[in-house]
Amino acid sequence: MERTIWKPGNMLYPVPPVLVTCRCDGQDNVFTAAWTGTVCSEPPMCYVSIRKERHSHDMIEKSGVFVINLPCRKLARAVDYCGVKSGRDENKFETAHLAVQEAVKIDAPCLAESPVCLECRVTEVLHLGSHDMFLAKIESVDIDPSLLDEKGRFHLEKADLISYSHGTYYTLGQAIGTFGWSVKKAHRKQRKK
Repeated sequence: MERTIWKPGNMLYPVPPVLVTCRCDGQDNVFTAAWTGTVCSEPPMCYVSIRKERHSHDMIEKSGVFVINLPCRKLARAVDYCGVKSGRDENKFETAHLAVQEAVKIDAPCLAESPVCLECRVTEVLHLGSHDMFLAKIESVDIDPSLLDEKGRFHLEKADLISYSHGTYYTLGQAIGTFGWSVKKAHRKQRKK
């Protein structure tokens, strides 16, 4: 069957919708971003790409810090709301009923309801066209203690995280395997023969 060809576009889905929080000159803001991800593991780094006209763009460019707050199912409405409303017009923490706590390593707010908060310090800004990419070193990972077991192991699967795919929010659903399961399964089959 012949494939349909479209013009180039951003069709890399699903993506993690995140709530990014920032502070500059005493003003806090929260906004939704879906263009974020991992860059490097040593040192731990990530990025967030932001349109130049977004209210938080200049705040992050000036302050050099931000927090990526991973949202769970109970934050889904706030994720959508903070993506369509501007901090220029309202205090979205209040209107979206978001509780704030202070970051540990940087001067920025975190979301108390977020199961995981990544405190980030900007190392470089790449001006790429419609968006600027803020590359950042992860200074701290703040975790909800309910995600840790009695031995201190982290269970992110209990966080009920959400994803975003082509205009729709989803819960992550059923686990289908763990890292390396395809190799382990093949290895077991070979040993049985």
